[in-house]
Amino acid sequence: MISAATPDVSTTTLVVSRGQSRNPKKRDLEQAIVDAAEKMAGVDVIVIPHLYDLPRSSESYQRLAEVEGDIVFVSWIYSRAAHWVLDRNGVQGQSGEVMMGDEDDDAEEPPAPDAPETEAVDRVVDLYPRPDRSIHCLDLKLTDKAGPYLEEILRIVGLPSDELVSLPVIGGKIVQVDETTSRRWYPVIDFSRCTNCMECVDFCLFGVYGVDGAENILVEQPDNCRKGCPACSRVCPENAIIFPQHKAPAIAGAQVDGEEGFKIDLSQLFGAPAGGDDPIATAARERDEQLLLTGRDAVGIDDQLKRRQENLAVKPKDKLDDLLDSLEEFDL
Repeated sequence: MISAATPDVSTTTLVVSRGQSRNPKKRDLEQAIVDAAEKMAGVDVIVIPHLYDLPRSSESYQRLAEVEGDIVFVSWIYSRAAHWVLDRNGVQGQSGEVMMGDEDDDAEEPPAPDAPETEAVDRVVDLYPRPDRSIHCLDLKLTDKAGPYLEEILRIVGLPSDELVSLPVIGGKIVQVDETTSRRWYPVIDFSRCTNCMECVDFCLFGVYGVDGAENILVEQPDNCRKGCPACSRVCPENAIIFPQHKAPAIAGAQVDGEEGFKIDLSQLFGAPAGGDDPIATAARERDEQLLLTGRDAVGIDDQLKRRQENLAVKPKDKLDDLLDSLEEFDL
């Protein structure tokens, strides 16, 4: 049930998406952020269940659809994943700058050497620009302390760092959305990477993907997806398919560049999946497992996947390849 009135569009809206578990430490962190944000001038607060589990027709998304201004969104999934889960459910905007990075982004990397020029590729988001408002997504997995999140929220909304010193509640309204959800598993498309190549449509044999009226890819039947199977994410040439609940950061939506993140995920840095499979062979095996579970015949590595394997084999080596080659020289 929804309580409280519609947020004022002139304010910034903070949305807190509760985790799936009832872990008291997680609940305390969520509540600490809500309580402090209530004291922030010009900030409205909406508390919703875990966003990944919510259908688009839910009360939570109905409430979020009414928000026209900037949004600060905090949840228990990677920031990139949260942005595109919101996007697929009609809560769209530009990705706002966040100073708190993903878990693996703390160390500053040295500048990479100049890469050779590559042919420009059209991304779906470039063809269909999102609304001109900012959506800043914060990952609650980064720390169990409320302070860093509150400092970042204050920075985003342009309030001084001592804003929380005053005791009276001077902020906007708080909306608490209480509705029952069940755990779900489905792919989310990062349209800033997607080129509309349709390889996911050809690969998935469970009717998850489709196209809209403009012939753009979409997750048409999300609940047709087989729970725990991330195979389509491994064959996507642009690493544009996210499974927010997957245990591997590269598949769950952590910020990775190109294919390197998936290679790290599959090899576990210095190991490899059973049989030493490459990502394509792993995807084929995962798909076959799901086909057999539904009483259908296994497909294996079909002609499409063979072409993908060949394309991967001829790609130039990247930094991870060079690292692994150098380690092999030590005969570890």
